[in-house]
Amino acid sequence: MTSLERAAADEATRVVKQLDALDGGHEVLRRAAARALGERDAARATELLSQVMRLAVERWEPAMRVLPAFMRALEEDGDLIPTLGQLRQVAMLHQQDEVSVVFTEGTAVQTYERDAAARADARLFTLPLGVLKSRARLTTNPDELSRLAVASNVAVIREVLKNARLTEALVVRIASRRPALPEPLVEIWRSTRWNTLPAVRRALVLNPYLPPEVGVKIVPTLSPAELRELATDSQVHFALRELAGRLSASARR
Repeated sequence: MTSLERAAADEATRVVKQLDALDGGHEVLRRAAARALGERDAARATELLSQVMRLAVERWEPAMRVLPAFMRALEEDGDLIPTLGQLRQVAMLHQQDEVSVVFTEGTAVQTYERDAAARADARLFTLPLGVLKSRARLTTNPDELSRLAVASNVAVIREVLKNARLTEALVVRIASRRPALPEPLVEIWRSTRWNTLPAVRRALVLNPYLPPEVGVKIVPTLSPAELRELATDSQVHFALRELAGRLSASARR
């Protein structure tokens, strides 16, 4: 390791420790991660991302806890990252391949026609949307909650995810559902209550209906075994396979 690489690794370690010590919950951590990127020029920001990803893949627990906040910040906190639009180009210029792939955009491997999804919902649910949303949030009946969880309407799924009786197993079922519209899957990823669970992340990233720009932000948070599994899964977007393969290889070095 060169002196520059060591300095970058030391800086990333320091930032991770600072963020990991914060109180205030997921949003505070996410915004702090965004500020850490925004305070640096594009080259230093991409280097920080690269180093935090490396530390997480190496299974350093503080980095594993902090990395999801960085990934979410790239999606939700552009107002704090003035160089956000430059990061992919800078990562490519500096041959930080893992970071450049994180900015992948495009369409999912498989798509669900919205008219077909709407017709399926109409067959399953006859109540007005407002009633469905209220029941999704408040029902204590596990059978009714399971029925509501198959809705394609993201407004219903958003309320299902708030239900106090919702279980990890049912969230995994929603995240695994095929065919699926992208919005309910993205809603799970945005749910701070559920997106920290390894089984939920795995279900999302293996779902070919998940938008790749979300999937590539989940990949760095996976375990080494999950990375190896994903790298050989022909059903997922090629960018997810590429990133999983690169991270898996770097973890073995």
